Amino acid sequence: MTESPPTPRPLIRLLALAAPFRWWMVLSALLGFATIGSSIGLMSTAAWIIASAALHPPLSDLNIAIVGVRFFGISRGVFRYLERVVSHQTTFRLLARLRVWFYDALEPLAPARLMQYRSGDLLSRAAADIDTLENVTLRVIAPPVIAVLVGLVMMLVMGVHDVWLAVSLVFFLLLAGVGVPLLTHALSRQVGPAIIRTRGDLNAAVVDGVQGMADLVAYGAQDRHLAQVRTLSRTLSRQQAHMARITALNTALFSLLISLATLATLLIAIPLVHDGRLDGVLLAVLALATITSFEAVQPLPLAAQHLSANLEAAQRLFEIVDAPPPVCDPAAPVPLQPTTPAPLLRVDRLRFRYAPDESPALDGITFALPPGDTLAIVGASGAGKSTLVNVLLRFWDYAEGLITVNGHDLRSLAQENARALFAVVSQHTHLFNGTVRENLLIARPNAANTDLVRAAQAAHLHDVITALPQGYDTWIGEQGLALSGGERQRLAVARAILKHAPILVLDEATANLDTITERALLDTIHTALADRSKLMITHRLVGLDAAQHILVLHNGRIIEQGRHTDLLHANGHYRRLWEIQNRTIDNTPSNDSPIRE
Repeated sequence: MTESPPTPRPLIRLLALAAPFRWWMVLSALLGFATIGSSIGLMSTAAWIIASAALHPPLSDLNIAIVGVRFFGISRGVFRYLERVVSHQTTFRLLARLRVWFYDALEPLAPARLMQYRSGDLLSRAAADIDTLENVTLRVIAPPVIAVLVGLVMMLVMGVHDVWLAVSLVFFLLLAGVGVPLLTHALSRQVGPAIIRTRGDLNAAVVDGVQGMADLVAYGAQDRHLAQVRTLSRTLSRQQAHMARITALNTALFSLLISLATLATLLIAIPLVHDGRLDGVLLAVLALATITSFEAVQPLPLAAQHLSANLEAAQRLFEIVDAPPPVCDPAAPVPLQPTTPAPLLRVDRLRFRYAPDESPALDGITFALPPGDTLAIVGASGAGKSTLVNVLLRFWDYAEGLITVNGHDLRSLAQENARALFAVVSQHTHLFNGTVRENLLIARPNAANTDLVRAAQAAHLHDVITALPQGYDTWIGEQGLALSGGERQRLAVARAILKHAPILVLDEATANLDTITERALLDTIHTALADRSKLMITHRLVGLDAAQHILVLHNGRIIEQGRHTDLLHANGHYRRLWEIQNRTIDNTPSNDSPIRE
């Protein structure tokens, strides 16, 4: 099924986004008009001097024209420089506005609405597609305005001498400024958007290849992935070559129209000179003025050629921006702030589905987390544990049941305030390409160095950090790959401790740690963070004897609950999980140190 071509609506919306810079665009257009006016004046005055000099007039008769040549020559350079400065300043300001606007729109959609997009595709939209829109001011808005102004002035100038000179010039200017762009737009209407889409697919494939290079090599799939990248690259090259041929056609047609317009001017003007109705000296002036005036319409075919690509790039941005956010703040949010001790968290008959036609990921969940207590939620993968965390953080909103914090419905809180109540350590916490210190300060930017040290000590990471080449200022690389898997996880725990949120959520937080370090870290958390509530989401039944209550989830339902010892004596699902895990641990060789990746 073929996609319909983009409508002009994206262009209208782009113009609305560019509205704050309208006076900059007006100034850019006026400077462009002055530049081309100076070019026409320069060529016309020079032609008049040369033609007049052939008649050997007194030098005094040429003085004004000579001054005019100097004036137009200097002013053309000055106006061109100013026009470039203003137009590029306008473009850069617009691109900066677009990037901030796109990120502001993207942030509320994460993670729910962005799960359907590949990271490489999102990168292409946020970078390449926005960069493509630099043509909006340089090649879409200003050139038509300049062309209209120059066309009107030249029509008046030619009309003073003869109406047919004006008609002829306007006719060829319309062919070059309207006819050729329409033809160009028709020829590039499909290939322009195709280039944008192929470039997005290629960027996504390259990012996937870089991120998954180790797995591709390990499974011998690098050749297949490379073949996919090469296929996309060849497709993009063919599409760009097609666009280049359209550009060549533009150039040829434009040159042809300039020649025909000049010839038409001469054919009309020569009889006028012969009949004495036009000074012969003006013959060269009119011819060169005709040639120079086409500078005003020269950018229009190129603008039309890239218009489809610009609209496609804009449409790809609007496609994401227009997606409704999965969660919206209430009209009058409750101003609940993090408190000490931790607030009382209650979940009552919570039912949640990711889509209306899907079975519930959470079905009738009920529990309470009193201040300072530890609640553990265990179960196999897919039981609904991480879904519960996502709902608590308001990444998704629930439709059935109730979640309250100190008696306030969680949905009555602003998203920012709701998330401020929780510090989350997930199994795959993202670490940024920066220093250890910078990654810790994400949790609390104004934290003192002593705060960083205490958090690192609580996470059993301080000694590891001090052993690094630059200590807390050591660069850890993208995704923290300079650290081992266990060290990365402990850094994430330290960041959560530093946040000082009243409720600490450990979502498989110790999955990458060895058993001894895991037990020591959990003991430290329970001791150092006794005033905070702790919600442990795990399938590893380690350290759960410290939990005041344990929920056992299976297919989104609570099938067992109680304390650790009570659940073991019940000989139910929890007991079977505990026996399987301990049997596995007994049969596994001990390895007390984190495995470096």
